[in-house]
Amino acid sequence: MEGTIGTVAGVARAAAIELSEEEDRELRALLRRPSVSQQQALRARIVLRAAEGATNTQIAAEAGVSLPTVGLWRRSFCERRLDGLADAPRSGRPRTIDDDEVQRVLAKTLEKPPDGSTHWSVRRLAAATGVSSTTVHRIWRDHKLKPHQIRSFKFSKDPQLTEKIVDVVGLYMAPPKGALVLCVDEKTQIQALDRTQPTLPMKAGKAARMTHDYKRNGTTSLYAALEIATGEVTGACYPQHRHQEFLAFLNQLVRAYPRRPLHVVLDNSSTHSTPEVTRWLARHKRVHFHFTPTSASWMNMVEIWFSILTKQQVRRGVYHDVPELIAAIETFIVGYNERAQPFVWTKTAEDVLAKATKQQATSGTLH
Repeated sequence: MEGTIGTVAGVARAAAIELSEEEDRELRALLRRPSVSQQQALRARIVLRAAEGATNTQIAAEAGVSLPTVGLWRRSFCERRLDGLADAPRSGRPRTIDDDEVQRVLAKTLEKPPDGSTHWSVRRLAAATGVSSTTVHRIWRDHKLKPHQIRSFKFSKDPQLTEKIVDVVGLYMAPPKGALVLCVDEKTQIQALDRTQPTLPMKAGKAARMTHDYKRNGTTSLYAALEIATGEVTGACYPQHRHQEFLAFLNQLVRAYPRRPLHVVLDNSSTHSTPEVTRWLARHKRVHFHFTPTSASWMNMVEIWFSILTKQQVRRGVYHDVPELIAAIETFIVGYNERAQPFVWTKTAEDVLAKATKQQATSGTLH
């Protein structure tokens, strides 16, 4: 059973390997195990092929490894059988802190520092716990703790949360037959910024460059309506953000989409529900408002388009005055509509409600 290494005419001969039924079964089961490491699988394949009579050269070519690697694991198996394929114990300094010490560092991490700061740094926590900063960093890394980072969240306390989510998501996923669904909102205070120096164009190996300082040349407010069925946008810029401008934009939409019922998704801005707007809505029976829940304006898909506008036009633009800014926005809308694609909502109302409920349930958790 044991393999030996001999010589034939001065040339080293590989150790012969014969496997018992149990060893063969164990090695093949190892290869089928989904959690097996690549190193363990390689060693098992080397031994199995050696037992089939393959030479070291053949095994090395098939496995894509060197001859010394094949010889190493072949000899290791002959000497220690299956135990010879396991990793040897690693050298290095033994562990210096126990689990209780780790838990003490973790508990301290979740406490507020007594020096008035909002969160711990590695060095300050190391000094407070009496361990090295390297140890603190390793514990944070192992437990995926990043005290220097913070993420914001927001959930709606709207008493009609469920009804509004079901209503808006229903419009997105199954709009009324023969009707148009428009997502309407305003992007206020868009600044016409002029840089103090001309923008340096992009070159090979260098990004385009702009000065960090700028001159403000006024602002405009953009009202936009996104037709989700086509992705096309209707927009208009106004110097102010009041119910008068909102009504003017609604009149523009009524003229742009004649005769068809219009279902308009809106957020809860005060300009969307003034008495003047309510009276206008009573006179225009084919226009129906659908409000997103409070603190959930992200459900209005025109916000996605506002992000596109900002990234592709406004943020890197240079404008000497407001009319130039307005002209640039209008040009962008025309070009965007030529390549527009439908906006598709994918989350069901149940998905949105489940996430909102989970977020509210965990927002008050104490560590």
